[in-house]
Amino acid sequence: MEPGQAAPFFHSHKQNEEIYIILSGAGDFQVNDTAFPIAEGSIVRVATACNRSIRCTSTEKMLYICIQAKEGSLEQCTMEDGEITQQETKW
Repeated sequence: MEPGQAAPFFHSHKQNEEIYIILSGAGDFQVNDTAFPIAEGSIVRVATACNRSIRCTSTEKMLYICIQAKEGSLEQCTMEDGEITQQETKW
């Protein structure tokens, strides 16, 4: 996203939540009526029905990744879901 650029609209989703990972630059993020600053290293999760938008406030480009997943689909992504297995190390 170029300096001074903002998403041209707010949006929400019917089924997918989103996770934004800010890789470089800085900006503002708004979820419904709450706006907050974001910068390199920020991670923002937005639930489906929430309105969201983003803008770049830095003098450099803001680079980010947006990941969508069906809301609640990672409910077992916890330490309890993992299992320690036996495998010979090859390095």
